[in-house]
Amino acid sequence: MADKQQLTTAFGIPVGDNQHSQTAGERGPTLLQDFQLIEKLAHFDRERIPERVVHAKGAGAYGYFEVTHDLTRYTKAKFLNQVGKKTDVFVRFSTVGGERGAADTERDPRGFAIKFYTEEGNYDLTGNNLPVFFIRDAIKFPDFVHTQKRNPQTNLKDHTMFWDFLSRTPEATHMLTMVFSDRGVPASYRHMHGFAVHTFKWVNAQGEAFWVKYHWKTESGIRCLTGEEPHRIAGEDPDFCTRDLFNHIQAGGEAVWVLKAQIIPYEEGLDYRYDIFDPTKVVLYSDYPEIPVGRLVLNRNPQNYFAEVEQAAFSPSNLVPGIEPSPDRLLQGRLFSYPDTQRHRLGANYDQIPVNCPYAARRHTNQRDGLMQVNGNGGASPNYEPNVYSSHTTSTQYVEHADPLSGLAKRNRVFAPEQDFEQAGMLYRIMKPEERDRLIQNLSGHMRGVDPTILKPQIAYFYQADADYGSRLAAALEIPLDDVLAVVPKAMVV
Repeated sequence: MADKQQLTTAFGIPVGDNQHSQTAGERGPTLLQDFQLIEKLAHFDRERIPERVVHAKGAGAYGYFEVTHDLTRYTKAKFLNQVGKKTDVFVRFSTVGGERGAADTERDPRGFAIKFYTEEGNYDLTGNNLPVFFIRDAIKFPDFVHTQKRNPQTNLKDHTMFWDFLSRTPEATHMLTMVFSDRGVPASYRHMHGFAVHTFKWVNAQGEAFWVKYHWKTESGIRCLTGEEPHRIAGEDPDFCTRDLFNHIQAGGEAVWVLKAQIIPYEEGLDYRYDIFDPTKVVLYSDYPEIPVGRLVLNRNPQNYFAEVEQAAFSPSNLVPGIEPSPDRLLQGRLFSYPDTQRHRLGANYDQIPVNCPYAARRHTNQRDGLMQVNGNGGASPNYEPNVYSSHTTSTQYVEHADPLSGLAKRNRVFAPEQDFEQAGMLYRIMKPEERDRLIQNLSGHMRGVDPTILKPQIAYFYQADADYGSRLAAALEIPLDDVLAVVPKAMVV
């Protein structure tokens, strides 16, 4: 056993007795002068920071990313500029809609967020285990998340809220087909793929731009839970996936993914048959095959969950030179919302928390003050720029790629609504018969008890994706197909 160390207060003052408060006599009231007691209680009162609005429950691990193929013709990002180059990473997996006490095996997308500690600063790549999302405009995001939480009156999870919103959101048809398929409940975080969902822009050293889609393919193979398995495991071990990841690494194992990318020439991407900036759609592999990039290896557990997993903060706005955002409307909103919520949750200086600190790069900024400023606050250097005193400077080599913009500044709608169902139908038709059976069973089980008036437009969406798909679901819910077909034209226009 290691030598025991003297217990102290937060300020290093030795503690003589940690079991008894100071009181006025053996049975008298507690004394306010007991600074040790006051410190313990005051800190305890503040131990819980606000829960993440989404991705509240998660697990994390450290490791590295290694480049396996030359990508310099596509991007000038330094962490990708040499085959064999390794970059330290921290990865957080999570459920999306559930609270911190939710079961790991709930039917829900899984978050897949990666922090690269690069020589040019931290690069955050946030994504899910499914390649698309429910909505394509950030203005819908607060409403969507509200439907995943609790009813404001009953404080209960409410399937009616869920389907009421989504039955008026046709672009969600593709994602719903995935979430209620076998892929909706991964058997572990190690046995699922990861996707950035959004399209990003890569820029090379010559200033040429390309569009890119990221795909993380697990080397452990895909495994999912079906039937009653998720419910049984939730009752027996609600932390099943968290435990699996920790124990696997603790025993000396590794969790490994291969990063593959779809590279789309800049102009071709603007004219692709699907809108590549619509996160409810995929870019077909047959049109743009995956190109191998590197390997992600997780091999070290955190030492303290709160410090390293709970306080880990990710944002898609943390981009390095050579990687830029696209005009994806959902991504554009996330660029603001993610760091904004972290400032609320962790404080203005959350970047100084060790797990978030860009330790592989030198940090020079004019940001000062704020709660928990612990890195010297810039010392005596000026907190403004330009000035004649500081050696800090800027360089045109880091100026972003220029995109041509045109059009009316207004609340533009997305057209071609019929495409909202096309890829969902393609997915349904490549499923095996038993997979389709489970999809219908999962959907009908979740919908049962919801007002048919709400469900008819939703079933109509699935019918437009594939007639067999919608017909089978209507039959499973005992809703006349004629009633569903009667709302098809209305269902398309939202």
